Amino acid sequence: MSSASRNILAGLATVALFGAASAQAANEGYVTDMNGNVVMAAGAGVCIRTGTWTPALAAAATACKQCTPDLCPAPPAAPKPAAKPEAKPEAKPAAKPKPKVEPINVELKIELQGIAFGKPDLTDDNKKELDEFLATEVKPLNTVGAVIITGHTDRIGSQKFNKKLSEERAIKARDYLTGKGIDQKLVFWEGKADKQPIPVTKFCDNKMKRKQLIECLAPNRRVTVEVVGTKLPPAPKPKP
Repeated sequence: MSSASRNILAGLATVALFGAASAQAANEGYVTDMNGNVVMAAGAGVCIRTGTWTPALAAAATACKQCTPDLCPAPPAAPKPAAKPEAKPEAKPAAKPKPKVEPINVELKIELQGIAFGKPDLTDDNKKELDEFLATEVKPLNTVGAVIITGHTDRIGSQKFNKKLSEERAIKARDYLTGKGIDQKLVFWEGKADKQPIPVTKFCDNKMKRKQLIECLAPNRRVTVEVVGTKLPPAPKPKP
């Protein structure tokens, strides 16, 4: 055998011995074979221990699970899965603000005709008309800004007398309205005498008999009530 071959065999033997030694060291405390495997007692399945055996060596042995599983170190705990973030409830879409409804300006008017000749008092029919006007026209308003009352007379009589009579008629209407709950601070009144006659009375001829002329001019003996205020527009009709 050549020297080279002897060197190779020597090297292989050294590697084998080193491997066996390493295996034996890995199972220190147990009887091992040439390959470093722990020797088991025949028929008993028990690892044969040496006199140097200790629990620490058993725990460090590569055959720990085979020989002393109760002494083997516990495997590292698996990392806990990351907690899932709590699902946030879906935000509800913000409700659309309702469009602001702007009130509209209104002007209401009623003429109370047929007041007795030479008298300031409203007739019973005038009061009924005024009550209905308040209930159906004025009460539904959102706000009342002003109430303008104007008293009128026919053309019979002096200007001084008619001026005073027209004012008295306006005052009678004012008192009736405030008695029905209209704020007196909102009421304005005046007397126009015969300055604003009803157009049709222009055909009443002064040559008529007095009783006939008084009857013909009756529409001029009146009180006009105007109300200025606001109301909300009607609600839009729902779409079909």
